[in-house]
Amino acid sequence: MGDLNDKKGKIGNLDSPKMPFDYSKREYGTVPLDTTRAPFQWVSEIAYKNVHRIVSRGYDTTELMEEGYGLVDMLFVDYQARIPTIEEEKMLNYVMILALEDGLSMPAAISRIVARSKTFLTQACGASILAFGHAYGAYSAFGNRLERYLKQAEDEKQSMKEAARRLVVENIADEALGVSGLMLKDPAAKRMIKRAQALGVAGKYIAFTLEIVKAAQDLSDEPVDLDMLGATGATMMDLGFSPEATWAILAVTRSFAAGAHYIEEIEREEYCRTGQTLTPKELYDGPEDRPVPPLKDRHKIAKSAICQTVDQWAAAREERKKIIGSGHAIVEEIEDPSKKSGIKKVGKL
Repeated sequence: MGDLNDKKGKIGNLDSPKMPFDYSKREYGTVPLDTTRAPFQWVSEIAYKNVHRIVSRGYDTTELMEEGYGLVDMLFVDYQARIPTIEEEKMLNYVMILALEDGLSMPAAISRIVARSKTFLTQACGASILAFGHAYGAYSAFGNRLERYLKQAEDEKQSMKEAARRLVVENIADEALGVSGLMLKDPAAKRMIKRAQALGVAGKYIAFTLEIVKAAQDLSDEPVDLDMLGATGATMMDLGFSPEATWAILAVTRSFAAGAHYIEEIEREEYCRTGQTLTPKELYDGPEDRPVPPLKDRHKIAKSAICQTVDQWAAAREERKKIIGSGHAIVEEIEDPSKKSGIKKVGKL
């Protein structure tokens, strides 16, 4: 068999004298392996699996289940590499049950909307979790802020009360403060803290959060109190979970409820096929019906978006804000949106 490089005839421009190399002399095959470093492979200290067992953080999961440990215990094993105390297990159970269902909230509604398009339950639950954003459950932003201000207090020899006041002064308008007017009549957040205290699992994060509540009540012009974000975030951190782990655990917990909403929706309602849903004019509040102008008259009615002066731009901007759906009324975040999580860099913390 002849050499593959020894081809006769011309193939396109590959033998052009303008080529910086002789294409016919290029070798076939792959680049030799780099033997100076280990080849890439996935490595995990979380778990491994063979035909006989699944092992998480060193524990055979079958043996854990046979011994009587449950799902909540496994969350501690997976995220913290330890078996929790009975009190910690009870507290996480309490948190997850409260977080599991929230009625017809936005995530539940999104699960139902996706269900009507005749999709899979897992896709509906995924869509529901994607709706679990900063305005709805900003556990990462809340928890990382607690960590940052507690570290500052330690470095600067501040008391917890002083650190809490400083945090509130600098973040009082933030929706992830953990203190708001959302639960002035709902005792659920305070009940969670009392439960943690009764079980003996309340630590520095709950203590700091309660100081934040006091500072916010002192500084706010409106009535405010501890909300579920603050209570849940602080409790999970006192249980040893990171802000990111808290977000992951509770978002997936909520997906259990999203699955139930999916099932109910497809059992109670018909699927919505493409083009089936009609939207009557009564549900429309935009411009009145108007004739389409002949293309030859375009120059008579067309308007340029270009502004010649700052005043013209400002006036045009105000007019555009009145066009709902244009995006001009949205205040853009100047800082990197990824920093909203409270994480200061991508990758390893």
